[in-house]
Amino acid sequence: MLQGKKVGFAVTGSHCTLAAVMPELARVVAEGAEVVPIISPAVRDSDTRFGTSSYWRAEVERITGHKAIDTIVTAEPIGPKKLFDILVIAPCTGNTLAKLANGITDTPVLMAAKAQLRNLRPVVLAIASNDGLGANAVNLGRVMNTKNIYLVPFGQDDPEKKPNSLVARMNLLVATMVAALEGRQIQPVLMGSPEKGQVTGG
Repeated sequence: MLQGKKVGFAVTGSHCTLAAVMPELARVVAEGAEVVPIISPAVRDSDTRFGTSSYWRAEVERITGHKAIDTIVTAEPIGPKKLFDILVIAPCTGNTLAKLANGITDTPVLMAAKAQLRNLRPVVLAIASNDGLGANAVNLGRVMNTKNIYLVPFGQDDPEKKPNSLVARMNLLVATMVAALEGRQIQPVLMGSPEKGQVTGG
């Protein structure tokens, strides 16, 4: 489905969701896409209980076979050179979502998104935000109404303990990408809460 497509795959600092994203990154590669990883400063520099920065960099580079874009300077050519058919941001944190919605370009991931949108090419967001139904709800609405931005279907991952938290269903990433390349938003976008005990990140 993605055979021969050039994909930018950006990873931001929802550290507890990274493990759920890696199999989907591998699946994009297995579908025949050429994938270049892009990492945010939070992923590039932060060691957390979910893994070290060096581990996550090594993982995305191992899976894709490409060195990660990790600075604004190295992300800048994405626009002029039209490097990608599609750009994915997975996971997309609330911080990245808010900046994207408000035109702020201060990380390599945001530079990649700006460059992709400049070229009128699709950007797919797989959100993972603890305030998706809180302070960030307005930003979510804004990107959903922005041309060439597509959302991986999402829902509340823990409605009782974290009622404002939203996480994309990462297993729908490839299907969302295929639809986005055709100019379509996969439906439905809003998903029910996962079964109790199901791990989805957050």
